[in-house]
Order: sequence, then C-alpha cells, then structure tokens
Amino acid sequence: MPRVHFIDVTNRDGVQTSRIKMSKFQKTVINWYLARLGVHQSEIGFPFLSHEWNYITAQMELQRKGVFGKMALEGWCRANVRDIEAGLRLGLRDFNISISTSDQMIQHKFLGKLDRHAILREMENTVLAARNGGARTVGVNAEDASRTDLAYLIEFAQRAASAGADRFRYCDTMGCESPHSIYERVRTLAEKSGIGVELHCHNDLGMANANSTAGAKGAMDGGVDAYINATVNGLGERAGQADLLSCILAFKYGSGLRQYVIGDPLDLKVAYKMAGYCFYAFGLPCPINQPGVGENAFAHEAGIHADGALKDRHNYELYDYEILGRGMPESLETGRVITTGEYGGIKGFRHVCRKLGLELPSDEKQVQGLLELTQYLNAHNQKPLLPDEIELALKHPSEIRKILTVEPQLSCEFSAAGVA
Repeated sequence: MPRVHFIDVTNRDGVQTSRIKMSKFQKTVINWYLARLGVHQSEIGFPFLSHEWNYITAQMELQRKGVFGKMALEGWCRANVRDIEAGLRLGLRDFNISISTSDQMIQHKFLGKLDRHAILREMENTVLAARNGGARTVGVNAEDASRTDLAYLIEFAQRAASAGADRFRYCDTMGCESPHSIYERVRTLAEKSGIGVELHCHNDLGMANANSTAGAKGAMDGGVDAYINATVNGLGERAGQADLLSCILAFKYGSGLRQYVIGDPLDLKVAYKMAGYCFYAFGLPCPINQPGVGENAFAHEAGIHADGALKDRHNYELYDYEILGRGMPESLETGRVITTGEYGGIKGFRHVCRKLGLELPSDEKQVQGLLELTQYLNAHNQKPLLPDEIELALKHPSEIRKILTVEPQLSCEFSAAGVA
C-alpha cells in the first residue's frame, strides 16, 4: 500500500523567507528536533553556496555519528551539474534538483535561453551526474508545476524516472492550486509516470495545507508513495508554505485521510518544543491560534464549550494535547538567575551545566574550551542560549565549532577601501 512521508524544508525554503533569518547553529538544532520527530528527510540547504559549506560538512559528520538517526539530509540544487558536484564533495548523497517547467517561466524567466526540450535535457544530465557520482536518492523538482501543461509535466516526470530519479516534486510555486485540482492532476501524473510524488505547496491563497494533503491523497490513489514538503510552523516565502504539524495531524485525525498509512516513525511529543524553538530562533511570536501549538489551541471560554470539554475533552478537542508534548508546567525563575553566554565565566558555566545534568570533563583546558564554545555560540546566535542548544553543543563540540566557522570564498577580488 502506498504511504505518505514528510520532508521538512525549513532549513532551505523556510530560511530564505524575506525579513527573517536563522543562524547555522539554529538550523542544526532544527535538524536535531526533526530527527527526534521522525520525519523522512530534512532539506538542509544549498551546497553550491560557499557560506553553507562548513555547516553542511558538519551536518554530514553529525549524521555519521548517529545524531540525526535515520533521517536523510538532502541538498537542494539547480539543474546544474556543478551544483551536484559541489554537494558530492561535501558528502551529500541525497539531492533534489530543481528547474522551471511552465511556459510562463520558460518564456519570461529564461527569456528564450531554454525551451521545453532544453529543460528536459538539463534535468536529465543533472540526474545522471548525481547517480554517476554515487547519490543515494534523487528528487526532481518541477518549479511552477501547477501552471505547467499536464501532458508536458507527465513527460517530464517520465523522463526523470528513466534518468534515475526516485521522486518527482510537484511545486505549487505560486500557491494557485485548489484541493480538487491538485488531487486530479497529481493522481493522473502518478498513474501515468509511476514515480513517487512530492507535494510542495505555497500558501498564497491560504490553502497550502489542504492542497498538500489533497495532492498526497491523489498520489497514493494513483498507486505511488507521497511525500509532503512542509516547514515548521508553515513559515516560508511570501505567505508561507504548508505547516508540518498541521499536515501530520490531518493524516492522523482528518476525515477521509485517516485510512492512509504514514510511512515515518513519528513521535509528536517533540512537536510543541520544536515549534516554540523555531519561533524563538526566527524572532517571531507564535500566533495564538496556531494549530496544535498556539496558546489557544486547547483553550475554552464559551459556556457550552467549557461545559462539554470538562465532561469529556473529546467533545471539543479533536486530539489530546499530551501527544504534542504539551501539558507539563513551565516554570520561570523569579529569584537568582545564572546564565552562560558571550560574556560568561567559568563558575557560571559550571553552575549552568550542573543544573542541566551535563557532566563536564575533568581536564580544565577542555572545560575552558567548552566555555569558549558557548561564548562564540551566543555571539553567533545573538540570543540567550537555551538548554537544548547547550546540550547539543557540549556533546558535539568539534562539529559545532565547524558550523561557527565561515571563511568568505569570494568569486572576485575587491579593494581594501570597499565602496566609495
């Protein structure tokens, strides 16, 4: 039976959102949470960007140590052989290759440099380069698939499969799809091509979650596995993307969706903490009505609602808040508070580690090195360090140190004076 899997794209599509940013270390923490959640794959970044190189190399080292469990770490590439070669050099073995397919973008983005035949050729050459280079999995993205002629889209998916691709990514780049339309198109595409389908939906019309679940349903009804692309909290370009937790909950509790099999070993108890961390890292408030994790997601005031919830929670709560890791009291220190960070000292550092249950090495030089690592981390993030961040950093200091190291690899020389 076909299954639905979840691919998180927070660390690629989410972080390229205008006006909000996340540090390389914070991206690493997101990967750590996603692995604990149990998603199939994290799209971790752009291997062709030099400022991502140390970060990606460190992710691969952490993966080899088992820090991310069985979660695949995938790099996003353009349909360009050089992008694949850069990723392979960094140790990546899972890729998604992207190129535009709609006539709108062929004519008004490529401006006559590529036509439909050239699009197919560029895609096939890049897939073959990935396979010949030792790639484990390859997904092929049709950017603006929702505005692409369906017959051409089917040919594109068939040619991708023949070249060695494992999955086809249906990109609703403009967020213009509707649930019925995407279901029919994806089901037809799945039946004609036989390749697994990823759903990558933007939220310009407020339908990204509905379109993702409907498209996944179409893929599975068409006989292939479905892969939903989503971000933590639905953050993404313009109006955002599908929300990871909402799409998971839809297949667990949604009418007409519960009969489909989730192919990932999910543990939703990390969901509440992960959502809160992502909002914190981006410097954004959590909307009060955010599904599952918002302050009002399980709040009741109206008399009939409060009465019904007190009699039996399932009168007015579709799922239990405990499954998301909610319900535990959260305390805030109101007396003495000791923190460690950019200007912290050894005594305060030891105190914080002791409270967190972290055992420091006996060698004083090593302890001093770990203190300095937390100082640099605080400077890197420009936010107070959270307990999970400190734990991850102190357990894997060499990899985290690499993440903090960015050496500019500029494509041209410039004068010391800079811009006049």
